[in-house]
Amino acid sequence: MKFIYKIIVTSFAVVITAKLLPGIYVPNFITAIIVAVVLSLLNTFLKPLLLILTIPATIFTLGLFLLILNAFMIELTSYIVKDFEVRSFGTAILFSIILSLITFVLELPDKLKSGKVVIKKYKE
Repeated sequence: MKFIYKIIVTSFAVVITAKLLPGIYVPNFITAIIVAVVLSLLNTFLKPLLLILTIPATIFTLGLFLLILNAFMIELTSYIVKDFEVRSFGTAILFSIILSLITFVLELPDKLKSGKVVIKKYKE
């Protein structure tokens, strides 16, 4: 059930991000769901291997290479899902950043409800 919830949230985030960024084309919500599934499968199985292989580059760039790795995952998803288009690698980098932020915002109410994120109020 949690997997389906994350896929739906990511699908909404894909649609929102595609509307915000020129250079990203997602024709319908079904394509956004497919993009979310493919992206989650790639992040589950391929990304850990790539993270291990690129540890030196990640350390050398103080973690900024992870943006390149995320953009590569977006480009690979674009190659696998034919209706999902990303025009440039720079757009893929921006897409991955904005997608992460929108997904965080959309998942925030559930994380607050489950206690995974706690907002503390300090007394003045």
